[in-house]
Amino acid sequence: MSARLSVAIITLNEERNIRACLESVKWADEIVVCDSGSTDRTLAIAGEYGARTFQDPWRGFAGHKNLAVERTSHPWVLVLDADERVTPALRHEIEQVLTEPAAEDGYFIPRRSYFLGQWIRGCGWYPDETVRLFRRGRGRFGERTVHEAVTVDGRAGRLTAPLEHFTYDSISAFLQRMDRYSTLAAEELQRAGRSARAWDLVGRPAWTFLRMFLLQGGWREGWRGLVLSGLYAGYAFSKYAKLWELTRAGRNG
Repeated sequence: MSARLSVAIITLNEERNIRACLESVKWADEIVVCDSGSTDRTLAIAGEYGARTFQDPWRGFAGHKNLAVERTSHPWVLVLDADERVTPALRHEIEQVLTEPAAEDGYFIPRRSYFLGQWIRGCGWYPDETVRLFRRGRGRFGERTVHEAVTVDGRAGRLTAPLEHFTYDSISAFLQRMDRYSTLAAEELQRAGRSARAWDLVGRPAWTFLRMFLLQGGWREGWRGLVLSGLYAGYAFSKYAKLWELTRAGRNG
């Protein structure tokens, strides 16, 4: 007999993505969507799939995902972003886990991420394993401002079939997210007592580009690999430039 599965998703104006995401998990026993103030049709579309929907003030990525998980009601939880899709092969693996009495407490799942419409294998983007499936009560997102991850209280295994992640369909989309994420990352560094050094502004962006493009095989991705490596170098510079700005403001305040 299979254990029951809840899917937890957080959203904000995800009208373009949410239908395909929900379509890929409509076989689950429960879908919980925690929204943080959408003004488009996100919640209406979620309602079409029978999802339990909520709207709450934004709690940060980790906080809002933990809230979504807390609102699930079944023994297993699968956490998704709105721009992710569960492939048929991954569904099959998850359903196998649900039938195993001796299953692990959580599972790492690889992600197959797309940039400008192409699956990127290089640049450190694949397999990009992350815990997304876990027993309810055994997994929780750590309280980080960005790049939040699940900590499993118990044993963690690995699935082989990937999630599909349709991120950054344009360079403008990357730059918009980079501005938000670099601000959050700089604030997190400041709270940890860090300050920006010359190396952070010069060496880190250069190292980021060389690591992604040369060492992690971005060159195999052609122009996309070159552009993506350059964008991440820009993200590194932006993060530490904002940290320098925050530190300077604190000293002058």
